[in-house]
Formats: sequence, C-alpha cells, structure tokens
Amino acid sequence: MLTRIRRPRRAAVLAALLGTLPALGLIQLPAAAGASKGAGDGGITAAKPYLGWSSWSLESTTAPGVNAAGQGGSLTEAEVLANADVMAAKLKSHGYTYVNIDAGWWMDDKWKTEYDGNGIPKPDPTRFPDGMKAVGDHVHKEGLKLGLYLPVGLEIADYQAGNFPIAGAPQCHTHDIVYPDLRTTNGWDSAYKIDFSNPCAQKFVDSEANRMASWGMDFLKMDGVGPGSWKSGNNYDNTADVAAWSQALKKTGRNIQYVLSWSLDHAHVATWQQYSNGWRIDTDVECYCNTLVTWQNSVVGRWNDVIPWIADAGPGGWNNLDSLDVGVGSMDGLTDDERQSYMTFWAMQSAPLYTGDDLTKLDDYGLSLLGNDEVIAVDQAGHPARPLTQDSDQQVWYSRNSDGSLNVALFNLGTAPATISAPFASLGIGAGGSATVRDLWAHQSLGTMSGQFSATLPAHGSRLLKLVPAGGSLVSYEAESPANVLSGGAAVSGCTGCSGSQKVGSLGHEGALTFTGVQAAKAGTRTVTVVYDDGDTNGRPFTYSVNGGAQTTIQAPGTGGWNTVGTLTISVPLRAGSNIITFTGPDANTYSPDIDRIML
Repeated sequence: MLTRIRRPRRAAVLAALLGTLPALGLIQLPAAAGASKGAGDGGITAAKPYLGWSSWSLESTTAPGVNAAGQGGSLTEAEVLANADVMAAKLKSHGYTYVNIDAGWWMDDKWKTEYDGNGIPKPDPTRFPDGMKAVGDHVHKEGLKLGLYLPVGLEIADYQAGNFPIAGAPQCHTHDIVYPDLRTTNGWDSAYKIDFSNPCAQKFVDSEANRMASWGMDFLKMDGVGPGSWKSGNNYDNTADVAAWSQALKKTGRNIQYVLSWSLDHAHVATWQQYSNGWRIDTDVECYCNTLVTWQNSVVGRWNDVIPWIADAGPGGWNNLDSLDVGVGSMDGLTDDERQSYMTFWAMQSAPLYTGDDLTKLDDYGLSLLGNDEVIAVDQAGHPARPLTQDSDQQVWYSRNSDGSLNVALFNLGTAPATISAPFASLGIGAGGSATVRDLWAHQSLGTMSGQFSATLPAHGSRLLKLVPAGGSLVSYEAESPANVLSGGAAVSGCTGCSGSQKVGSLGHEGALTFTGVQAAKAGTRTVTVVYDDGDTNGRPFTYSVNGGAQTTIQAPGTGGWNTVGTLTISVPLRAGSNIITFTGPDANTYSPDIDRIML
C-alpha cells in the first residue's frame, strides 16, 4: 500500500497568521443529489463536476514573489481579474467557468476582519477597491461565474464588533443567534456556534446569502464544516448550518453551487448529499511551502482517502479532491509525470477540476493538461473510478461508460519505473477478451488488443485509456447490492481491492449470498466470472446453486490476501429472463471465500 506523510495544514498556518486574534476565517468547501435545483443540465445544479479556478493555492504558498506582503497577499481584485481574463481566453472553451475567491476577501492584509452595519462580511477596500459587485460584473461579462467563501458559524470577530441588527429582520440582532455560553465551532474554533432554534438565526443566514447574491455570487464554499475538519462532538456538528445555508441560497433566486469543506465525516454523507453540491473528502492539497503542492505530502494521499466516497458522487453532488495545481511547472512542485497523474486521477474520480495556479504564468505543458478535451470528457462523464486492487503502488483504476466503453487508468505510485498490466477479464471485457484501445493523453488510437494492456511507467507516471470491448462487455452484479439477499450471518464489509470498496463475507457456516435479478436473454448455459478474495494460503471451497437447483462445490485458490481479488469461472444453466444464484459454504463447519461481484 502506498504511504504518505501527514503534516499540519491550513489550521496551523492560519492560527500562526492570526496569532491571538479571535477570528481566523480562512479555508475551503461542496454538494449532492437532491441539492439545489437550477439552470443546470436537466434542471439540476452541479449536474456535472464544475471546472474553474480558486485563489487559495496562491494565497497559501511561500513561493518567492507571490505573497510579498505576507501570506494571502496575492488575493487582490487585480490578481483575481487577471486570472479570470486568462481563463476566459484559454480555458473557457474547454468548460472552465468558475472564478472562486477563497478566504480573506473580507480582511485586510493583516487578516483583520471587516463587517458592515448588519454584521455581514464586507469586502476589504484595499484588496477589492471597486467592490465585489464590480468584480462579479467583470467575471460575468467574460461568460464566467463568481465564487465566494465563508467559514461556518458566526465569527468571533463579528460578535465582538457589535450587536448588529440583522438585515430584513431589525427586531433580531447578531448576539441573539448564538448560544449564551458562547461555545465555539468550526475547524479552527474561530466562530461561535449558531443556535438555529432561534428564528433569527435563519434570518441572519438569509441576509448574508442575499447580500452575496446581490454581488452576483454563483458559488459558495462553506469551510471548517463538521462533523469533519478534524473536529467532532456536538459543538462541531454544523449540519443545521449546512441545511440553513442550503435554504437561504435557494431563496435568493440564483442558481448557486454550494460546496462544503474540509475532510467531511463520511458517516454524514447523506446530509451532505441532501443539502450541498459537493464535499471535500480530504484536507488541503496545498503544501504551505515554497511551491503550491508536493507529490508525497499533498497529492498522493487521495488515492487512498477517496475509497469510502466513490459510490456517493453523482449528478447534483461530487467528491471534491481540492485544487488541481498542474498548470505552472515552475510553481507546482511536481514533475511532469506527476502533473499528468494528478490530473488523470482527478478526472477518473469525476472530481471538480479547479486549478489554483497563477494562470498568467500558465506554461504550454500545463495548458495541454488542463485543456485536454478527451481527459475532461472522462471527468464530465460522471462515473467515479474504482481500483482493481490497491495492494501495491502499481494500480489500475477503471470506470464504465453508459455506451459500454471503459475508462482505464494505470498508475505507478512507486519511486522506480514499473510495468503495470490491466487484465481485460478483471475489467469485465468478454467476447474473447479483446478491445480497441485509445490513449487519451496522446490522442492516439492503439488498435485492437487481447487479454490485457501493459505499459512500463516512470516513477509517479500514468496512462489514461479508453477501451471499447470488441464483442461487448460483461454485465457486473455487485455482491453488496441492496437487491441481493444475505442470510445466516453473511454481511457486507470493506475491501480496498474490491469494486465499490465492499464485498460480502461470512459465507458458509449457514451464511449465504443470493444474487437476484441475474438476467439472460435466452435459456442456456452461461459462463459466470466470480470475483472474490481469499486470504487462506490453500484457498477455500464454496458452493453455488442456480434458481434453487442442485448445489455444486468448487475449490477456489487463495488470492494472497483478504483485500486482493482473484477470479474463477463457473458454468451455470440459466433460464430466459431473471435468475437467482446463491453462494455459500459446503457445510455448517466451513467458511467460503468472500465475494466482490459476479460478471456474465
């Protein structure tokens, strides 16, 4: 398994920046199926992952000349508009539209916060001399969209600045909406927790949303959200805030994407899906060093951390992997091979593609990465990829398109060149195991291949392919599907090497797994590929039956580990239409392998 180094990220940096000042107010954010509706595809906001630019990577770096006035100094109206102009000229034609202004827009260059007479954050006049409405107008004239940022909760600095009347509800004041004991919340404890049992709390959130919508806001990143942001417990449960903001944004009448940050608690994914359009699954990608990111400390951890979230993304809400800093080789802190692998993985995950680079310095290779329409199409297809296995640094990830083709990425996460193979059978390619292959980075068709695709990749290198099965593809039935029947102690469990990161185990000893709805166009004998894992050296037997008929027992070879999948094939008689296939152990004393899926 790959390893990475954890290090303090934004929380520590921001605390150091602000010293003993009570308000931090800096960091990032997400959405979901059933979140806000709008003018997107099919009336769904965030029908596809968004593409754009964000200011935070540049704000966070200590690279020479970027933040001469101190960290965050790069956040100015001039710099935002310069990047917007380049995006309009060079990237808009590829789908990039969002210009997202991150933390600090309501603070001066010493990170002192500023609020208006209603306690609403006010753009700093030095950073944004023409005001945020003018910035929004400029961005919209370019055919782009404006994004803004807020931390969750009522900032301590806002509370200390005065007891402000709430806009639109003068009978309410900002001191009314927090708990009397002034309990703190968010990832930095920089805000007081809002008590949403008080109707004035929603009025305040509405007032903020309306004010920012009046500037032309099309995107909001809510940061420091819990459970998540390295915090848990009642004080850090911001689910009420998330719901309140979802309601407020919809009431503005604008089609506003709403994204949450950071390291959200997966146990609450249903809430993130209900109320938002995206959720940061991890900590900041930035390294807080003299580059924007680094491979080991920043980027590579996503290959592990995304696993529990893969099945949660879809139209309306996407897994957010954070900024895609691949556009400027002199600043990114990566080799060209790492830059390509970085974007390949983001695209394979259907993650939002938003770069944090200084686009005025965009180099030719960076433009070739960010502007590769074939790779962007993989991202926009909206099918987050799964790994065949993660038991080594040489990995194959794949996703299936609605037309039966597959997107397949080969990654060498190791530190030396290595050969990686993608076996077609494991990818569900039937009809003799042949497929036409296209290299999406090279824009080159490689012809028809049989059995597998292999390539020798440099350290941290990658290939991205589109495979079209020559005779069609196998239909896959996941063991953990809710349509299946588990009995006698059989249970779903995690599996890093399995499709969907789950499998069904505890089979045998009366535990059984029954696949329902296995379809056959006509009656006859069919070959079924069983994908399983078995950590016993000598392997285990399993027993199967079809449509309640006779049982057959077969010995399955060991696969080398309980997260390492293998395959075997069985021949089964199927009737036309729907069938059931049951797997268990041969007797009440014997366990069988765990099952990932079957394919036929």
